[in-house]
Amino acid sequence: MAIINREPLQQSKIFIGQNKPKCFVTNIANGSAAICTSRSPDKSTINEDASALIPVDKQSSVLVIADGAGGMRCGEKASELAITTLIDAIERSIKDKTELRESILNGIEQANKDILALGIGAATTISVVEQVGINVRTYHVGDSEIIVMGQRGRLIHQTIPHSPIGYALEAGLIDADEALHHDERHFVSNLLGTTDMHIAIGPMIKLAKYDTVLLSSDGLTDNFSSDTIINTIRKGRLSASARKLFKQTLEHMQSSKDEVISKPDDITIISYRPYPIK
Repeated sequence: MAIINREPLQQSKIFIGQNKPKCFVTNIANGSAAICTSRSPDKSTINEDASALIPVDKQSSVLVIADGAGGMRCGEKASELAITTLIDAIERSIKDKTELRESILNGIEQANKDILALGIGAATTISVVEQVGINVRTYHVGDSEIIVMGQRGRLIHQTIPHSPIGYALEAGLIDADEALHHDERHFVSNLLGTTDMHIAIGPMIKLAKYDTVLLSSDGLTDNFSSDTIINTIRKGRLSASARKLFKQTLEHMQSSKDEVISKPDDITIISYRPYPIK
């Protein structure tokens, strides 16, 4: 049980409406994190992804990405509400000395209510990692994925996208390549801003020193397979591997080669490893 009662919340690093490519690397809680974000290279409207690194105390933090639903009104407003509401819930939990897990669930539930209250049909995904010491737990709504991997590429945990294609892949009805290139990959069946929203909670996972946790909006996973993502992000220094994956994805989105199938989209990635950068 993670009770937040040791220190006041330090300043969170928040990215909302970040249009130009941006990467940021920092020590956080018991480890280090890198965050990279950019709007889609093929549009001039605002980046609908929002993200944050939320330090809780010396041993705990929360990492979060929200991907505003494209094709629906004010996706950027929905993702911003998801991030800011979650931060507010964590700040209240520090004052009340309540469990971190409880504050995350309360924050997601409240964000769903706030987005519904807008009354404009806005919606967003959300993916959250709770980090306490060398342990992490995942929470997600929608198709923004979280992958936990070992240094040698071993898949430790991967969230299942809340989408028809995500469920079909998990059930073995299609393979990874078919899923990556499927015409209906963009359909999402669970979102904040809907009356039937539900939160998927993962197991508590103990990390080894060189394990990596990756959160991403579907701007990454709609362009690269899980194997490609894992093989890129797991190697080298955290900052270098995050920037490499981010750069490769933006280049892939802009490729003019006939054999390259890409889906331009807003992209945000957060990578985390236990133990601070030295």
